[in-house]
Amino acid sequence: MKKKIAILGSGIIGLCSGYHLLKKGHAVTFYDRNEPGSGASYGNAGSFSDYGAVPLNQPSIIKNLPSYLFSSFSPLSIRWSYLWKIIPWALQFLKNCNEKSMRDTAEKMNDLLVFSLSEYDRIFKDVGVGDLIEKKGALYIYGNENKEQVAKSNLLREELKIKQIVLSKQEVHDMEPGLHPVYAGGIYFPNSWHARNPKKISDKIFAKCLEMGATFIQDEIKQIQSNTLTSENNTYAFEHLLITAGAFSKQFTDQLGEKIPLETERGYHVHFKDCENMIKRPVCSLDSGVYLTPMEQGLRAAGTVELAGLKNPPNPKRIKYVTDESKKMLSNLPDPYDSWLGFRPTLPDFVPVIGESKKYENIFYAFGHHHLGWTLGAVTGSIIAKLISKDGVNLNFSKYSSSRFS
Repeated sequence: MKKKIAILGSGIIGLCSGYHLLKKGHAVTFYDRNEPGSGASYGNAGSFSDYGAVPLNQPSIIKNLPSYLFSSFSPLSIRWSYLWKIIPWALQFLKNCNEKSMRDTAEKMNDLLVFSLSEYDRIFKDVGVGDLIEKKGALYIYGNENKEQVAKSNLLREELKIKQIVLSKQEVHDMEPGLHPVYAGGIYFPNSWHARNPKKISDKIFAKCLEMGATFIQDEIKQIQSNTLTSENNTYAFEHLLITAGAFSKQFTDQLGEKIPLETERGYHVHFKDCENMIKRPVCSLDSGVYLTPMEQGLRAAGTVELAGLKNPPNPKRIKYVTDESKKMLSNLPDPYDSWLGFRPTLPDFVPVIGESKKYENIFYAFGHHHLGWTLGAVTGSIIAKLISKDGVNLNFSKYSSSRFS
């Protein structure tokens, strides 16, 4: 039966969900205060990281916590003015920083990631983005101080049957000779793709949705009830609603009486003009958390984590950190010509919420994909379209339900 579905948020998760719902014959209206493909869907590192099952909730986080609290120049930084507000989320997160929880998260994420590229392949062939996708794999490098943690992560990926190739220092050099030799070794993920321009890909998917009959309303929704969306000047009725508002989803789920502990990991990027040919593929430093990706805009340096909420201004120390760490990886980089701040939606167990609201049968959620939102857009969209259409899915979806936070 054809349903009228409102989608609140038009990032990559919302766009891919809309695409799949339209393919099933439903009527779709997108609502967003910004243009489609904005936010984290625009500013990410561009990697389709099918290998990314090993989460951030690792036991080593607890050991390194003091340095994160007292330094702005580390892979993870916490702004002191936000510390008290984040304590409830942080305590839940730290409870998940143990071996058992980390492995549980990795298994749940891998159940999604194994379908991530094949689901995108279907969309990309339909919307025509072949010229915007590179299939050259991704390279991770690390120093001597991270050898033990890298070995543990490699073993877990091996158990999950994730394709990876462990490289010596010489093999890293042979693969990317332009890298400054600050590394002890590397891991190559041969199946990974990357985007030459994430925004152009989002635009293509959005254009296809419009072609299939979708509507887009640019308005800032402020209030949500069981069957209406309200902005400052307008009220919109809906039959079914899908919330894909990323880091901004919590304000709406709170209004629905569901206290989902969503926080934001603030991520930054800078671009180095005319430097995209210095590496052939994405390169990530596990020591710094900085991810370099060759793109149409130049060389994009993205990544790191800042816990400081949605309202604080950009932190120039984080931009300097990304810039300085990039220059350690590649010699002779110029100063960047721009910078950007975006918000990754993250839950304390590092597993997204995908599924039906606890309280309303006509409201569904798809958010909380943290660093893997860009990677998991297509598979999440496929799953949520099946759930809304009551087609059934092959996965046990209770593990992604918001009810785990009851």
